[in-house]
Amino acid sequence: MVGIMGSMKSEEEEAKLRKRNEELDRELRKSQEREEQMRKELQKAWERLRVAEEAEERLCSQLGELEAESVHQAREYNARLLSLVDQLSRATHQSASTAC
Repeated sequence: MVGIMGSMKSEEEEAKLRKRNEELDRELRKSQEREEQMRKELQKAWERLRVAEEAEERLCSQLGELEAESVHQAREYNARLLSLVDQLSRATHQSASTAC
């Protein structure tokens, strides 16, 4: 009788352990799936970051080119303005000298 009770207890414990093992296996699979999903999301985020950095580099390059062009245009405008001021000054002096 004692042998039968001991055998039943060990079978119950074995069944509990088996059930617990199955639960742990399910949790492990879920955890591995979550980990894989997070890995994919991280990879996508890295790709978006790479694209954003490349876009930033292109924009910085374009901005540098535009700044250089604007400096060039400002210098040309300033030179043209000085030329016009000089022409106006000469015209004013010529007009004043012919009027006298």
